[in-house]
Amino acid sequence: MDDDHDPPGLTGGGPGPHDQRTRAPGPRRSVCDDGQVTENPRDTVQELTFYELVGGEETFRRLVHRFYEGVAGDPLLRPMYPEEDLGPAEERFTLFLIQYWGGPRTYGEQRGHPRLRMRHVPFRVDRAAHDAWLSHMRVALDELALAPEHERQLWDYLTYAAASMVNTEG
Repeated sequence: MDDDHDPPGLTGGGPGPHDQRTRAPGPRRSVCDDGQVTENPRDTVQELTFYELVGGEETFRRLVHRFYEGVAGDPLLRPMYPEEDLGPAEERFTLFLIQYWGGPRTYGEQRGHPRLRMRHVPFRVDRAAHDAWLSHMRVALDELALAPEHERQLWDYLTYAAASMVNTEG
């Protein structure tokens, strides 16, 4: 664990899915030292992040928006959000996931290190909260209709992250 007690893979930095790239066919453009742009042959491959493979920002915005629709009506989870408007929490979570999965690093630029466990310490996160969180996330993820391998990879991360946030027995 790092200095902020985040388990590996929850920090949004260092090795993780954001570093995993998949190669996709297509032309690539390169900028030479002299500033000229060249196009590589069509049979070369371009590397894509998970973020790009699943549809980029729009996909993560849809996921998190649907998730927070569930949270808004949840008697266990809603009180954990001190803001009356869930919009700022939705935006922070969206930016975190975008960064984590290989998109723009806006979250880190605006908020610094994620410190997920530290940020959740003030809240009682027990097994019931864990289950409620995952229930809303499952609904949101299912509505995305991702390719099975992408759905599985994202779900594996979300279940791991949810388990890592539990800080209270019961």
